[in-house]
Order: sequence, then structure tokens, then C-alpha cells
Amino acid sequence: MSYQKRVRKIYVYSNECKARAVEMSLRGDLQVKQVVEGIGIHPIMLSRWRKQYREGVIMPSKGKKVEVGKRLSDADPAELDRLQKENARLKEENGILKKWQKFLAEKRQNGSGS
Repeated sequence: MSYQKRVRKIYVYSNECKARAVEMSLRGDLQVKQVVEGIGIHPIMLSRWRKQYREGVIMPSKGKKVEVGKRLSDADPAELDRLQKENARLKEENGILKKWQKFLAEKRQNGSGS
């Protein structure tokens, strides 16, 4: 009998995200079910976050503004250049890893078929 190992994905949510979800669930215009389905979490997780929110473990970030739609052209040219170089390097590394993965898959397939 073959056993397949199931891989579970673990998602890590920031305190700001948790606080926003709790605040949405506490508002009167949204139901908890809608918030849970919108975020894609289990209702028990939201319940745990609400408890942590009441206890002060999860704090809303007051005064912290998130810049939405900040244009790259407005950024520092040196920083933009550095990010472009890093992006190119990471794309190259990703391509190498994909080729290695394909090589290993072909090797396994050829090895098991003999």
C-alpha cells in the first residue's frame, strides 16, 4: 500500500491584517461568515483573533498609513536600479532551479522505468 504525504500550507498573517479582519467582523454591516469567506480562513481562527484582540495581543496600527499606488518612477533612481538588478538575478536563479527540478523529474522517471 502506498502512502502519499500530504503537504499542508501554513499561512502567516500580520497583526495589521488580523486587526483589520477583527474590526470588519465587529462592524454591524458584515456578518462573521462573510468576513471569514472573504479572507479564506476558518471561523475558529477569526474567533481566536477576536479573543487576542480583546486581550490586547493584536493591536490595530494607528497612525500608520500605507501608501497605495506609489509609482516606481517616484522612487529613488538608485533604489529602482538596485531592485531591477535583484529582480533579474532572482529570475535567473528561479530559471536554474526550474531546470534542475525538470532534470531530477526526468532522472526519476527514467530510473523507475528500467
